[in-house]
Amino acid sequence: MKKIIVTGSNGLLGQSLLALLLEEKDKYEVVGFSRGKNRSGREDFRYVSMDLTNKNVLLRELNKENPDVIINTAAMTQVDQCEDKKEECDTLNVDLVKNLIKYSEEHKAHIIHLSTDFIFDGKKGCYKETDEPNPISYYGLSKLKAERELVNSSIDYTILRTILVFGKVYDMSRSNIVLWVKESLEKGKSINVVNDQYRMPTYVTTLAEACKAAIDKGKYGIYNVSSTELLTVYDIALQIAEKFNLNKELISPISSKELNQKAQRPEKTGFDLSKTKKDLGIELRKFKEDLQNFKQIIT
Repeated sequence: MKKIIVTGSNGLLGQSLLALLLEEKDKYEVVGFSRGKNRSGREDFRYVSMDLTNKNVLLRELNKENPDVIINTAAMTQVDQCEDKKEECDTLNVDLVKNLIKYSEEHKAHIIHLSTDFIFDGKKGCYKETDEPNPISYYGLSKLKAERELVNSSIDYTILRTILVFGKVYDMSRSNIVLWVKESLEKGKSINVVNDQYRMPTYVTTLAEACKAAIDKGKYGIYNVSSTELLTVYDIALQIAEKFNLNKELISPISSKELNQKAQRPEKTGFDLSKTKKDLGIELRKFKEDLQNFKQIIT
């Protein structure tokens, strides 16, 4: 039996991982580390409430638990906020990872860490794991710094890079692209959506499966995880409207320049997924298919 700690277990991916891993209680003992009360709606695992950025508390609790694997889902992901609060961003996105590495170097734990397409500048698109990063936002830079800490360490690590994660769990503190579009249109609200940024959204269930596959197959290194088709964010919104039978006329295309966000976004990301398909062996689908699976769960 493997003991697995999920940091950020209250988040979208954190709660999805709990649901997946706790299906096999004979294989995994799962412990959640997160801030505040346990928001997963489950009581069949150990939950430790803590400030993950407090190094002493984190190391003390890790030493108590002695995990085989740490899945680090905790991060500051609001891109514009990271631009404004660089120190806070680094504390959670970089320093936490350094502290997890410190523990793992002494105790031989496997770290699975989540990263992002925003480490790239978006000039090329369909990035391979080996392509040269060049972040254009502070968020992207912070995630790249964390990756480099892992790559330069002596531990067993798996970095899963992902894009626009969507899904729904028991108690959510934040929305995501699919819920935002769906809920806005259900209320009859008009929305502006960029038509000059290209992405491959990721269903949170797929991402959780990738984490589990990395554990079960003992796969280390860097992997890309997303859906399989490159779409503009505007096209993504149209597909959401279509799938949930909502009014597409409420969606207006807008350029990134017009949106005028604080942090720059990469124009075209998307991933080459061949290494992930080969090594992790999980099923990766078109966004439309992932949306259909998601719809079946929430309706």
